Amino acid sequence: MGTLLITGGAGFIGSNFVHHLLAHTSDNLVIVDKLTYAGSLLNLDRALQDSRVTFVQADIADATAMTRLFGVHAPDAVVNLAAETHVDRSIDGPRAFVDTNIVGTLVLLEASRAHLATLSESRRAAFRFLHVSTDEVYGSLGPTGAFTEETAYAPNSPYAASKASADHLVRSYVHTFGMPALITNCSNNYGPFQFPEKLIPLMILNALDGRALPIYGDGANVRDWLHVEDHCSGILLVLREVASARNTTSAAAASGRTCRS
Repeated sequence: MGTLLITGGAGFIGSNFVHHLLAHTSDNLVIVDKLTYAGSLLNLDRALQDSRVTFVQADIADATAMTRLFGVHAPDAVVNLAAETHVDRSIDGPRAFVDTNIVGTLVLLEASRAHLATLSESRRAAFRFLHVSTDEVYGSLGPTGAFTEETAYAPNSPYAASKASADHLVRSYVHTFGMPALITNCSNNYGPFQFPEKLIPLMILNALDGRALPIYGDGANVRDWLHVEDHCSGILLVLREVASARNTTSAAAASGRTCRS
């Protein structure tokens, strides 16, 4: 695929995706991360020693920085993993979620659209913008414990609403500007490098320290779990399949929304 721009690459899913790409592809990786509390270069320790990796500390909502980034590195694909992600934090302070998840996505879409206009026809046909979303946009899981591609959007928190808004922005750029973009909606991830505020590491650490295990609501909530390595495999599969599909179909037909990577 050439050069991939990975936003949020020092975070939980992002850093795992970087390691997965280095193990399974020969691509050059440009990693962008603001390095907030949930992002750490320690997550990328081994990756940063690879000659294929370039790290840039920047905010995806900074239009000047993103324009410069696209101009310097001319990516062949963008995987947007940068996001504020914690539901409780979004309740305490929604603004950061709007700034990163909505405004940041808009800035990346605009930078990608400008970048596409500079590419040759063949590179433009191969380019894609993959926006990684969440099943939180669909609301609360019911007793069946599953969402489908037909599930209606019903965000219940500022975090979920910000991700749903970003999804709609991406979809609008596909239909309005012909942006070769896709959306994947994953369930709750767990695995290496996860920040300890999340449920599984929080429970494990509290149990090890002999502290109380927090129960949310009446304890009857249903969650669907996905190991982060399986999620990374799914994201890479989407990138590869879309690239293959464009050999035989139009960019418009290959663009759209893919649920549950």
